[in-house]
Amino acid sequence: MMKKEFMKTITPPAYVTQSEEQYDKAFDPRIARRLVDFIRPYNWRVIIALIFMGGASAASVAGPYFVKVALDDGLAVKNLAVLNQTVLAFVVVSMIQWVCTYFRVKHMAIVGQSVIYDLRKALFAHLQQLSLNFYSHYSVGRVITRVINDVEILRDFLTWGMLAIVRDVFVLIGIIIAMLSMNLRLSLITFTVLPFMALATYIFRREARRSYRKVRAAISWVNSVLAENINGVRVVQAFSRQQTNYEHFSDTTNRYHLQMSLSAAKVSSLYYPVVDVLGAIATALVVWLGGTAVLGEQITAGVLVAFVLYIDRFFEPIRDLFRRIDALQTTMAGGERILGLLDTPIEVQDTPDAVILPPIKGNVSFDGVSFHYSDDQSDPEEATPVLSQINLSIPEGITVALVGETGAGKTTLVKLLSRFHDPTEGAVRVDGFNLRDVTQTSLRSQMGIVLQDPFLFNGTVNENIKFGRLDASDDQIISAAQAVGAHDFIINLKNGYDTTVEEGGVLLSVGQRQLISFARALLADPRILILDEATSSVDTQTEQVIQKALARLLKGRTSFVIAHRLSTIVNADLIVVVHGGMIIEQGTHAELLDKKGYYFELYRTGFRD
Repeated sequence: MMKKEFMKTITPPAYVTQSEEQYDKAFDPRIARRLVDFIRPYNWRVIIALIFMGGASAASVAGPYFVKVALDDGLAVKNLAVLNQTVLAFVVVSMIQWVCTYFRVKHMAIVGQSVIYDLRKALFAHLQQLSLNFYSHYSVGRVITRVINDVEILRDFLTWGMLAIVRDVFVLIGIIIAMLSMNLRLSLITFTVLPFMALATYIFRREARRSYRKVRAAISWVNSVLAENINGVRVVQAFSRQQTNYEHFSDTTNRYHLQMSLSAAKVSSLYYPVVDVLGAIATALVVWLGGTAVLGEQITAGVLVAFVLYIDRFFEPIRDLFRRIDALQTTMAGGERILGLLDTPIEVQDTPDAVILPPIKGNVSFDGVSFHYSDDQSDPEEATPVLSQINLSIPEGITVALVGETGAGKTTLVKLLSRFHDPTEGAVRVDGFNLRDVTQTSLRSQMGIVLQDPFLFNGTVNENIKFGRLDASDDQIISAAQAVGAHDFIINLKNGYDTTVEEGGVLLSVGQRQLISFARALLADPRILILDEATSSVDTQTEQVIQKALARLLKGRTSFVIAHRLSTIVNADLIVVVHGGMIIEQGTHAELLDKKGYYFELYRTGFRD
């Protein structure tokens, strides 16, 4: 027996339903024209599919008419020749319908898959160019939904829905013409149920849209809770939350999805029997009145049978049309989101006259640099500056340590140097070149970056090390790994350098992942090297290995090191102290200690945040 708790109405969090509120959208010519542009390269296939669609629709409409001819001109007058010819024609028409349907589906499937291929290529290329500021405001889940779910919705409509609407209209018009040409009175009797069907369809569409919107919100909630628990499985197990989380998922999240799915199924279970009953009523009226007319010799038996067959085919395209209209609305919503992503402006991009940065020596200067992060919902003039009037000149080949509390602007400085962002004011220069005037590729190809949270891609250790230098030989890869102390643990892995590390390098420890990221950066032989808290995730013994390697490998390169560990900072040629988005001190370790200023206080507290 069903528990009372099962019937309890469950309300999902507000954030789950907000993204689904505008899921259905009316037909928008602007969006339709933009989407048609992706179909344009395959117009010839669409035209071929239309031709086959016309042939299949005509064959479908002709079928009942041949039954009429067979009954009236064959059986009624006992003309075997006409009967045989009509039966043969009926078989031929059925074969034509089958062949035309096959080629229509084949060509539209190719069109649909090709358009999706092009769309995903365009989306991926655009996502690769979008600035980091975009990803700080746009969650990864939303991006994946656009590229996978919304594009898939579009594929379904292009492959099945677009020509289906044309086919339904074509078949409906053909059936109406055929019915009116055979008998006006029976046709009008058939059409009397249309207002009732229109009313039932209107009610169904309104309720169905509401129900399926809730189903989409529910599955969104399920996915959200599932992803959160999988990503946080270590914390869940560490605090023995398995049973509690299971009960929350089972009794709340998953049950809400079940309730909404059953509600949607209830709506559908009411609509289709109503349509079938209306069709049965129309058929009964035609059989009753038509049968009376046949007995009165006003119409032939063939006409009556053909009408009954046409009635069965008459309501199917009407039902299908309303389903396709709902699909069209969903496609418009998905198309709007896809185009919105494609139309997202690229904040940092090369100017038309950007030049290729020649091989650099590594002189870096920040000239009156100010910066604040842009936010679509805030006034840029009221935004709080992250950096303010930074002036800094770094000669080639020295190591610079950036010191300051969290949020002081250290990471933003190196992001501007990497041109992940452009300064709001001022200019960042390398060897005298304003970074706005050079191509991003030519700049970053001469830079190496190691982040606090090392990210490894799904592949082998070998492939991850040569990520930034694909032409590197095995000997060069091994040399880079040896230089940072990674070689010893790599050769002890199951397959050595050919060991697969899985996505994110989950099979390796944090320290091992960091060592591989060091090898990756150093293999690229950069002239400018950036280490952003790169040693914070390794133990003291591993850090000593890295320090020995860095002392040798940083020589001759301009290096920027962001760190809180004293051992990483004291050996720097220049220490720059950043506070509140401004440079307040700079000098060597000894010079800054002598000043007994802000750096001295950081030193006394052990560089804790």
